[in-house]
Amino acid sequence: MEEFICNLKKYRQLAEMTQEELASRVHVRRETIIRLEAGKYNPSLKLAIDISRAVGTPIEELFIFPNCD
Repeated sequence: MEEFICNLKKYRQLAEMTQEELASRVHVRRETIIRLEAGKYNPSLKLAIDISRAVGTPIEELFIFPNCD
């Protein structure tokens, strides 16, 4: 799996959401959010878009792939 930087926790907290609330909003389990925040799960494009909309932050701010120049 390609390594990436995940800023989800920061933006989720700024949106004043718990992991459970975000998971419910994007229709995944809380464990998926936990793994995303730890950088151990590379989200699908659809999930990344759903999360981006839920926390009101561009995808490029949430998920950074350093080797994709």
